[in-house]
Amino acid sequence: MSADRADDGTGAALLRDTVAALSERAPAVVAAAAEQMRGIRLGLSFNDGTAASLTPLRGRLVIENGRADAADVEVVFDDRAMNLLFDLQCSPVDQVLPGSLDVRGEPDQVLAAWRAFTLLAQRASGLRFVQQLWEEYRHRSPGLWGAAPGNAGDGTDVPDATGWTALDYLNRRRPAPAAEPVPDADPEGGWSAAARPRLLWNGRTGTPWWEELPLTDADLMETMRVCRDRVADEMRCLIPDQEPRRDLYDLMRDYPARQGKGLRPTLTVAACVAFGGRAQDAVRSAATLELFHNAFLVHDDIADESTHRRGLPTLHTAHGAGLAVNVGDGLNLLAVDALLSNLATLGLARTLGLIRETLHMCRESVEGQAMELGWIRHREVPDEDAAYLTMSSKKTGWYTCISPCRIGAVCAGVTDPAVLDRFDEAFRLIGIAFQIQDDVLNLVGDEALYGKEALGDLWEGKRTLMLIHLLRSVPDPEERELLRKIVLRPRQEQNEADVRLVLESMHRHRSVDHAVALADDLAVRGIAHFERDLDVVPENKGKAVLRQIAHYVTSRPL
Repeated sequence: MSADRADDGTGAALLRDTVAALSERAPAVVAAAAEQMRGIRLGLSFNDGTAASLTPLRGRLVIENGRADAADVEVVFDDRAMNLLFDLQCSPVDQVLPGSLDVRGEPDQVLAAWRAFTLLAQRASGLRFVQQLWEEYRHRSPGLWGAAPGNAGDGTDVPDATGWTALDYLNRRRPAPAAEPVPDADPEGGWSAAARPRLLWNGRTGTPWWEELPLTDADLMETMRVCRDRVADEMRCLIPDQEPRRDLYDLMRDYPARQGKGLRPTLTVAACVAFGGRAQDAVRSAATLELFHNAFLVHDDIADESTHRRGLPTLHTAHGAGLAVNVGDGLNLLAVDALLSNLATLGLARTLGLIRETLHMCRESVEGQAMELGWIRHREVPDEDAAYLTMSSKKTGWYTCISPCRIGAVCAGVTDPAVLDRFDEAFRLIGIAFQIQDDVLNLVGDEALYGKEALGDLWEGKRTLMLIHLLRSVPDPEERELLRKIVLRPRQEQNEADVRLVLESMHRHRSVDHAVALADDLAVRGIAHFERDLDVVPENKGKAVLRQIAHYVTSRPL
């Protein structure tokens, strides 16, 4: 998104804010629209004088303010076109044909753009956060939504011809006069049920004109928040309220209270629902995963000598390594106990399946951690990306993505390995892409949003994809040797100037660009596997959330 923001209350600002909200909260919708556009760049002009361009980029929609110099398709909205965007008295295709908006471009590109907008209208307009944006726009621009002008020929002046066929048609075509309010039928003095126009959205509720779509979209951020909070409540119940509080149980609550996005809990619950289970059946297992996760974080921070976690000092920094190690051990013990407690609610077969899946997850994680720590211990930097991909597959692919899905499915009663394996390749690729993006955000992201120490990976000498690419791409032997010496130093011997030098070199040699491109490629491949490998799962709310998360990695701002 362009840093040059449009003024609030404009058509360009509405477009920008709508796409930004969809990218964060319903990325599968944005990805589907981008797929329809397939490289077509749109130039959009609004009657308030603002303009913007809309360009698909690897599953994203990129907005830039201002007029597009080389748009493939140009779209012009006047006031009435904005007012008719959600008018159900005729379908969108009827409005775009001989003219309620002016659209210029090659026919196949115009049709592709219109398919993208139709898809956005069908799948986005019913989402609450989109409705809220448009309601705010209506309040800021009451002139666009006031009483409809009279029909041409009723004495109302018709503006002069513009030279644009569709706009001239619009100037002649006036919406029918508004019906009078019927206070007796509506206590608020609004339209009666019989007289009310059929609007797709009136600022509060939606009334779709199309047949119900097979896909069920959800607000991903809201869904993740609900799952995260429900699982956090479960974790709080699992941590004993007894002595020794100060040096054990109170410290166990520290990292879980620093809540993250809720990705693992959401995957676990969504996979359970996708296979016909109840969401409640997956809560205890999701809490178990989060206990293991927080135990890993405590121990990882010690091994990595990290100073901050989610904006606060790490546990060992604040309380010492001894207490921190013991807290991590205690969280692991609680996780095992919570895992076994599923016997009472899910029964023996599903609990055995959960034990098997959890042990597999832990084994993959410690193997990946051994690879990463071994490179640092032995002062090695892999030569090729493949080593990083293997390590990340074990640490993040399984731990963050694959295992939560498999465990959620087991909670629903699925124990057949052939079915569970269908998650593996899609979420392995998505997990690696997610980890690469996390590594990039550590270099270029906002620390307050990212939740970890800025440039912490460079201070720790982590063997990220960018570092591996850098040390094999620097053509000058002297520069390459200098960079190698810097990154191989222990953390306590690093300094700010050298860390910044490595970062500057990564940008100069396009190592960050290489990582972003590879992450995008992995994410696209992962999404393709999702649609192909999980076709056995019927379309339902659980699968829709899984799809949103699959697309989430393509829409994160980098």
